[in-house]
Amino acid sequence: MRPAALVLLVASALPATAQSVAEQLNDYPTAARADYVFGCMAVNGQGRDVLEKCACSIDTIAALLPYDRYVEAETVMSLRQTGGERMAIFNSSAAANAIVADLKRAQAEAEILCF
Repeated sequence: MRPAALVLLVASALPATAQSVAEQLNDYPTAARADYVFGCMAVNGQGRDVLEKCACSIDTIAALLPYDRYVEAETVMSLRQTGGERMAIFNSSAAANAIVADLKRAQAEAEILCF
């Protein structure tokens, strides 16, 4: 069972107050999940099996990393690709490195579980 399906199953069995916890675990917007899956499929292939693996991957990442932290990491990684003098702080900042490391750990775990 995929992590998102598990969250929904648990949420349906819990009282209303506990559902807010399940909602917090599923705080990634659909568009963000779809964007991740499209990118993942562009790299790994276009088959149904790859769709399942990529969906599993973003579900795993979402279970491990809050959406705000995911956005921060994606932003830092994007800025690092831009380059230039103004972006150098994102290459040497300990805080930026920690943010990216959290995402990379979540991605590594997703790779192990899903691919």
